[in-house]
Amino acid sequence: MRMIGSLLGIAAMTYAGFALLLYLLQPSLVYYPEIGREIAATPREAGLLYEDVKLVTTDGVDLHGWFVAASDPRGTVLFLHGNAGNISHRLDSLRMFQRLGYSTLIVDYRGYGNSAGKPTEQGTYLDAAAAWDYLTQTRNIPAASIVLFGESLGGAVAAWLASRQTHAAPAALVISSGFTSVPDLAADIYPWLPVRWLARFHYDTRAYLHATTVPVFIAHSPGDEIIPFRHGRALYEAAPGPKRFLELAGGHNEGFIFAREAWVQALGNFLNEHVASQSRIMKQ
Repeated sequence: MRMIGSLLGIAAMTYAGFALLLYLLQPSLVYYPEIGREIAATPREAGLLYEDVKLVTTDGVDLHGWFVAASDPRGTVLFLHGNAGNISHRLDSLRMFQRLGYSTLIVDYRGYGNSAGKPTEQGTYLDAAAAWDYLTQTRNIPAASIVLFGESLGGAVAAWLASRQTHAAPAALVISSGFTSVPDLAADIYPWLPVRWLARFHYDTRAYLHATTVPVFIAHSPGDEIIPFRHGRALYEAAPGPKRFLELAGGHNEGFIFAREAWVQALGNFLNEHVASQSRIMKQ
């Protein structure tokens, strides 16, 4: 009995140790700015003209981004990327939006790429708000012609931003390979730990979707090895509509590549239906 008690004690201490480690290491499990911190290429290498953009958030953090203009644009995309890499790893997406006739602003969160600071949940929200203010106030782009596009973690940030714009709402919200919330995703990864009690991050995409009033486009792959497909379906169910779901193919980071033509066509049709023409608005 004494041996059994000792083994149980060791097991309990090990379990508690894992739980404590998970609690302490959460920032390094959520954010990966160190993966490709250097700017690997610019839109020029992708054949795109661009402007370097410098932003300052309301809490004084300097951010770096690019504005890629389209000639006679249908609208403008605010691109909020995932939790790894930086803006230079999204050149394919910049080309895609250019092909669809949209200008794009893509910004690195604090601590990513050439942006200053250290990433936090509230910080990423402030970063997105600074990008929105840049488009609507500095560049005077009408909200009705702006598309919020978020991939993975960026889907939660984009949904948060959409839920905050109640007076001048964006034209549409697009979420690619998104999750319902960090606690939900953590429960999938660590089902044997009380992660909902331990969670220091929320990124509650589903709750933000409930609070939005804009058209929503959700894309997800059944082969996503990082964020289960059911998260994408749950986000679609949470969106109030009008809405569209597109099933991708391949892994988390390649889903849109394997379904490129279907992705481009479906997304283009959705945006053309819901985005007010930027050029027409500006001429009024």
